[in-house]
Amino acid sequence: MLKTYTYPRYAYQRPLDLDALTIQRHPVIIVGAGPVGLSAAIELRLKGQPVIVIDEDDTVSAGSRGLCYAKRTLEVLDRLGIGQRVIDKGVSWNVGRTFFHDDEVYRFDLVPDPEHERPGMVNLQQYYLEEYLVDRALSLGVEIRFRQKVTGVDVEDEGASLTVQSPDGPYTVEADWLIVADGARSPIRRALGLDIEGKIFQDRFLIADVSMKAGFPPQRWFWFDPPFHPNQSVLLHRQADDVWRIDFQLGWDADPEIEKQPDRVIPRIKAMLGDDREFELEWVSVYTFQCRRMGAFRHRRALFVGDAAHQVSPFGARGANSGIQDTDNLGWKLALVLEGKAPESLLDTYHEERSAAADENILNSTRSTDFITPKSSVSRLFRDAVLELAEHHPFARRLVNSGRLSMPTIYTESRLSTPDQDVFQCNLVPGAPADDAPMPDGSWLLHHLRGEFTAILFVEPNGDSTTAQVDLTTLADDPIPVRCLVVEAAGVVRSRYDAHHGTVYLIRPDQHVAARWRHVDTTGIREAVRRACGRH
Repeated sequence: MLKTYTYPRYAYQRPLDLDALTIQRHPVIIVGAGPVGLSAAIELRLKGQPVIVIDEDDTVSAGSRGLCYAKRTLEVLDRLGIGQRVIDKGVSWNVGRTFFHDDEVYRFDLVPDPEHERPGMVNLQQYYLEEYLVDRALSLGVEIRFRQKVTGVDVEDEGASLTVQSPDGPYTVEADWLIVADGARSPIRRALGLDIEGKIFQDRFLIADVSMKAGFPPQRWFWFDPPFHPNQSVLLHRQADDVWRIDFQLGWDADPEIEKQPDRVIPRIKAMLGDDREFELEWVSVYTFQCRRMGAFRHRRALFVGDAAHQVSPFGARGANSGIQDTDNLGWKLALVLEGKAPESLLDTYHEERSAAADENILNSTRSTDFITPKSSVSRLFRDAVLELAEHHPFARRLVNSGRLSMPTIYTESRLSTPDQDVFQCNLVPGAPADDAPMPDGSWLLHHLRGEFTAILFVEPNGDSTTAQVDLTTLADDPIPVRCLVVEAAGVVRSRYDAHHGTVYLIRPDQHVAARWRHVDTTGIREAVRRACGRH
């Protein structure tokens, strides 16, 4: 018998608000204890903010659901304190293979350069990620109110008011800021009458989580029109505990309830794996998908994150990855506003930067879906011709699209970024996420970027940097402190940052580049910090 997951149950605790003589007000309330809501809670708690999370359930999500966590998301999870736990439990992979019928026509490597701490992707069932996030949040003092459902909401310019139903009765609670992480159907979004627009794709897919022993390598395998599932597509991923995720395309006319029945699912799996392969079904679901987003991710004092704000198809692993990166963008900005160090208008840039990310994800996801599920005979002929050519001709491989995988967004047009005044020969432009690199002491650069503004000073091994370091240390006493990190400009880090003696990068709390210079310029750094905090 293969190992099966034991779902934890979290205890309900009577909220103090029920017994309060007056309505209680809190700095931040988050609705939704999925990966995105919990990530937001941990981010804010690490910055010293008290946080309440409300969720109507008392356990973690059933089934694999969110599955693939990209390199950038893993780096965020490192900073939240659970990255290594995810790596240790999950299945790391970099290579994806695409097949047409039985023939391999294309393969890719997400991290062709080996000098990175984290892999391109880790596969881990969502229930494990949620469990780790709950553990971390509780250890930091986040108050998670399980088995409590928001039944009413009102959002004004000065705060939000929630009506909550608990096992001991209803109560009302107020928040300076409300973070909405209650998923794609978002009851709060609907209650507020807010828009979400886009495209719903007319196709259905079956997810089967299958427990089995198999010697397949930890890679992403995708088939177009395989002999075991003709005229459709199939995706195979390995997960933790010898659980394999198989996605079967079904077509729009498939009946979801019928297709979930074991007598329909098991023959499909046997056709794929062979009659001799022993397996057990762990979880089955049928889904459709859509590409859409809200017009604005901020509504007065409500901030929408993850699927509540935007949705994409699962091909490309953009759902949970983009949601966690939403919270990475939002957390430091909201903390500065709560501390009175930045104007409330800074939160408008959360929408500006992350709606641009959502548009980028929707564009890529739509293109993937159109290639995977062509809507006309002409489109199918084009797709099949591309796949046939790709087996032998490199030019055609660039056109194969079985799901362009999640990549971090570069905030190129952000008003928080200071444009380059000096010439650099690398792609770490203002707005780009900082690139990881090995350090001489055996550590990794991103582990030294700890959620605060940081000025990285690159120095030659034998160069004199005393004056530059002294100048930069004065920034630590500013109203918004800037920490100085001295890094030896050698090896991989030198090439990735085009770093020479005296080069300085200003890194935002979310590890994105805010500005860069060839020489220390404390006046320029202070101005770049003001700009990044919305005070420019």
